[in-house]
Amino acid sequence: MSNNVSIRNGMPASDLGAEGWHKPWSGPNGGQCVAAMPLSDGSVALTQTADPHSPALVYTQEEFRAFVAGVKAGQADFLL
Repeated sequence: MSNNVSIRNGMPASDLGAEGWHKPWSGPNGGQCVAAMPLSDGSVALTQTADPHSPALVYTQEEFRAFVAGVKAGQADFLL
C-alpha cells in the first residue's frame, strides 16, 4: 500500500494494495469470499472479493472487537 493513500471507509479495496488480505470466510464453492486486512493504524478493512474494485469497509480495532464479540455471543444469529 502506498504511504500516500488516505485510508477511509468506502475507498476502493484495491487502493489498499493486494498484499496483506486474508480470506478466512468463503462460500461453499470457494466463491463469495470476505477478505480482511489489518491496517498499520490498528484498524481493520473488510471487502468482498468477487469484485476487485469493491469498497473497503474500514473499522477501528474497537469496533471490530465489538463486532466479533457480538457474533461469538450469538447477537448476529438473526441474520441467518
